[in-house]
Amino acid sequence: MRQPLVAGNWKMNGSREGIFELLKGIREGVKDLAGVDIAVCPPYIYIPEVQGQLHGSPVSWGGQDLSLQQQGAYTGEVSGSMLLDFGCKYVIVGHSERRSYHAESDQQVAEKYQSALDVGLVPILCIGETLEQREQNATEDVVARQLDTVIARCGIAALKNGVIAYEPVWAIGTGKTATPEQAQQVHGFIRGMIAQHDSAVAEKIQILYGGSMKPSNAAELISKPDIDGGLIGGAALKAADFLDICKAASFQA
Repeated sequence: MRQPLVAGNWKMNGSREGIFELLKGIREGVKDLAGVDIAVCPPYIYIPEVQGQLHGSPVSWGGQDLSLQQQGAYTGEVSGSMLLDFGCKYVIVGHSERRSYHAESDQQVAEKYQSALDVGLVPILCIGETLEQREQNATEDVVARQLDTVIARCGIAALKNGVIAYEPVWAIGTGKTATPEQAQQVHGFIRGMIAQHDSAVAEKIQILYGGSMKPSNAAELISKPDIDGGLIGGAALKAADFLDICKAASFQA
C-alpha cells in the first residue's frame, strides 16, 4: 500500500514574517495526522528558516530545483549537496515553469534527477503536457518521452528512490482543472508504462497530481487508484488549505 505524499511548492512566494505564520499553522495542524507524508519546498533563501521551524516535526522540506554541477564557478546556482546541508529530503526537478521559462530539456531534467540521487535527495520528477499538446491528443506521447528520457539516463531502478508528479500544464494557474477521471487516466498510463519495465517499481512509486489540487477536489482526486497525493501550488501558501489537503490524503491511507 503506497502512502500518500502532499508536497507544497511555494514557488517564488513568501516573506520571513509570512513563512513564520504559515509554518506555525502547518506544524500545529499536522500533529494528529497519520498515514500521509508531508513536505514543503520553499525558495532557497528560506530553507534555513524552514529547517529551524520544522525540525522535530513530521514535515519534511526540500528545494525547488538544483544545479547540474556539484560546485564551482556557477553564479546563482545551488547544488544538491548544499540542499542536503540544510536537511532537505526532496528536490523538485523538471517543473513545467523550469522547462518553459528556462528552456530545460528532457535530457537536462534527467541529469538533474541523477544529480539528486547522487547526493541522497529524493527527486520529485514533474512531467506533463501543455494545452496545445493535449488538444493534439499528444498527452501520452509527451509524458512517455519525458519519462523515457529519465529511464534511459538513470535506469528503471532509479525510480524506486524518486517521486513523479503529473502536471497538466494547462491546468496550472488557469482556473482549469483536470477531472479526477482525466487525471487518473494519465496516472494509470504512467504507472502502466513503468510496469512494462518493472512491476515492483510501478507498484511502489508515488505519483502525485500537480494540477491545481485544492481542498474542494483533493479527496476525490486522491481516491483514484493511481493518484498518490499532490504537488500543491497556491493552496500550499495557506496553512488551512494545505492542511485540508493533507487530511484528505490521510483519510485515503
